[in-house]
Amino acid sequence: GPPRNYNAGAQAFTPRGNFDGAPTLPSGFNRNGYGAPGGGSKANTGAGDGQWRDGKHIPGPPNPRVERELFGAVNDPSKATTGINFEKYDDIPVEASGQNVPEAINLFTNPPLDDHLITNIDMAGYKVPTPVQKYSIPIVMGGRDLMACAQTGSGKTGGFLFPILSQAFQNGPVGSVPQQSGFARQRKAYPTSLILAPTRELVSQIFDEARKFTYRSWVRPCVVYGGADIGSQLRQIERGCDLLVATPGRLVDLIERGRISLGNIKYLVLDEADRMLDMGFEPQIRRIVEGEDMPRTDMRQTLMFSATFPRDIQVLARDFLREYIFLSVGRVGSTSENITQKVEYVEDMDKRSVLLDILHTHGAGLTLIFVETKRMADTLSDFLINQGFPATSIHGDRTQRERERALDMFRSARCPILVATAVAARGLDIPNVRHVVNYDLPTDIDDYVHRIGRTGRAGNTGISTAFFNRGNRGVVRDLIDLLKEANQEVPGFLESIARESSGFG
Repeated sequence: GPPRNYNAGAQAFTPRGNFDGAPTLPSGFNRNGYGAPGGGSKANTGAGDGQWRDGKHIPGPPNPRVERELFGAVNDPSKATTGINFEKYDDIPVEASGQNVPEAINLFTNPPLDDHLITNIDMAGYKVPTPVQKYSIPIVMGGRDLMACAQTGSGKTGGFLFPILSQAFQNGPVGSVPQQSGFARQRKAYPTSLILAPTRELVSQIFDEARKFTYRSWVRPCVVYGGADIGSQLRQIERGCDLLVATPGRLVDLIERGRISLGNIKYLVLDEADRMLDMGFEPQIRRIVEGEDMPRTDMRQTLMFSATFPRDIQVLARDFLREYIFLSVGRVGSTSENITQKVEYVEDMDKRSVLLDILHTHGAGLTLIFVETKRMADTLSDFLINQGFPATSIHGDRTQRERERALDMFRSARCPILVATAVAARGLDIPNVRHVVNYDLPTDIDDYVHRIGRTGRAGNTGISTAFFNRGNRGVVRDLIDLLKEANQEVPGFLESIARESSGFG
């Protein structure tokens, strides 16, 4: 059938962005602050002072301090959003399938995007849409549901934020906030957009992007995650929360405390859905989407992003999405050609000395080293420090605070070498990693793909080195297939070990 239009259905939008028949708000009620005193950008870290008045979006005044914080000074290297290699993105094949797929766009223009959003995109230094954005923007602007298979680093955050915010800026606040009596009125937020992601690091990264793109608008972004003080997160929400980025566990907690209603959700995004399921979040996700007051599939728009598309993700898509368009960016589960992958044959006892050689040769840039065990993470980083390399480590036994500090040291390049266990590195967003070393290869090829996906992001080029010996022969076939698919050279020893192994069945 024709693309679903959001104005269809019993409750049509009025130009004010309110539902027909919705109770009118009391005069003097600040619908963006949800009854919170004052509002304004001083109250909220990200949103500017924009307003929605008389059916129009009125952006707030520029704020040089916030601008420097969000977008960096001109040519500030720490705010490098775009790599040099974005043009190379055009070669990435994108396939869209489904009923009446909207035409892809090639530029950030109005239409379909809102002018204020385009200003912010420009300030953030994004020049042209990445392949995933070329398709996702018109699909989402057309009111359609989306299931996208895309790697981290393909620009997918913009792929969902741009069209969602564009519609928010054009349509204004949605629905109405029920009158809550007395003190309770300040306590509950009614966001219109919800973005779920697996880890603190990923939700924080999405929130940082959202702050850039909501700058000077009426939309207030908030972020909540476990493992941090809930008090400050509650205060943040009380000041108004239009777009909420959350980890599933913490969101369930806030719903149980009566601090967030999902009754006004128009946009639901599940980012890195496969990782959320890997981490055991399916019960919480189902509770949020199906067990609370969230509007049904036909009354909201749902977007799912996942690096892979296994059976359990297909089931989730079937349950949460409606007549969706399926988008695959690059070959699903494939690795980027921006990454040069090398595999070296190294016996366990020689790994340290080979690692030192590599660090001496590829000195510049951030290097991320994956090891199998927590103990190895500590001993290897101590060894490197003793050899005069500024290294730090993260693993599951570290406190949240220690992990944050280690990550900070790494991101800021005070310690440009990070030794990590795979679990600790799940979902971390570390921009601009130059080199990933698989000191200990994982037993599952998907984990390998995910690890090396830390480099070669956002169009930058990266290097990946894996240490391989006969102890890793379980992944040899998959590794060969993967290297061939990404046009990388396959060393002879891999082929011969594969032949040996196949002799044993």
